[in-house]
Amino acid sequence: MAAGLGSRFGGTKQLVEVGPNGEAFLDFAIKDARAAGCSQVVLIIRSDIEADVQAHLERQYGSLDGFAFVRQDEFGPQREKPWGTAHAILSTKDVVTGSFIVVNADDYYGPSSFQLAADALDGADDNTAALVAFQLAKTLPDEGAVSRGVCAVQDNALESITETHGIARAEDGVIRSEDPAGELADDTMVSMNMFGFSHSLFGHLATQWDEFYEQFSEEPKTEYLLPDVVDRLRNEGQLSVKVPVSQEEWIGVTNPHDLEPARAKLAHR
Repeated sequence: MAAGLGSRFGGTKQLVEVGPNGEAFLDFAIKDARAAGCSQVVLIIRSDIEADVQAHLERQYGSLDGFAFVRQDEFGPQREKPWGTAHAILSTKDVVTGSFIVVNADDYYGPSSFQLAADALDGADDNTAALVAFQLAKTLPDEGAVSRGVCAVQDNALESITETHGIARAEDGVIRSEDPAGELADDTMVSMNMFGFSHSLFGHLATQWDEFYEQFSEEPKTEYLLPDVVDRLRNEGQLSVKVPVSQEEWIGVTNPHDLEPARAKLAHR
């Protein structure tokens, strides 16, 4: 998913160079996904950044062979802010043909995380999905507060995701959140938008999108979000969600001051 506006970062962070050879975050994802057995790379983009994305890929890979591009802003009704992650996935319905892994194009997940997602999907039925969780402490920036989807897990299966805001490590070393307020252990499992699904998800996405749009079509910022879709399907008994836990350190940039620490961490990946 590479159609975000990057408002807090102040630019197109999908293409910012973070690797030692000019790699963007999405290049690490492409390499690791292919190593885990993914046969197709679909980039969900905005039409205004398509040329820049393609130029970057041509520099890195020599051609655009093996890549498909979907313009989220041209799928369905138009508005300035993208409609959200679930709408982004739905926009690929005519391109994706089998089981698939979903990731943000501006995050680093690590090779073993992709393998966990692929293994969870291997042999899974249409009613089984995967959410690769990360340990909270391995997803926190060096400074500043963040939001994370805190996962409740029982017997390696997802029970709930609670969107939690204002998470930061305090001066006393304890991780605390503002909304909902509380303390969180370092090994709290959190979602970083890394999912695996069967192709049957598209039918559910289409149905819920129609309901969402009927209710929120006049609201300029309300988003149709993938975790909400997953949680509803799980609550209705239509989807079970495996939760393998990655030991990787997630790396991303939310604000400009996150960029140099990210480059230092990715220097030898």
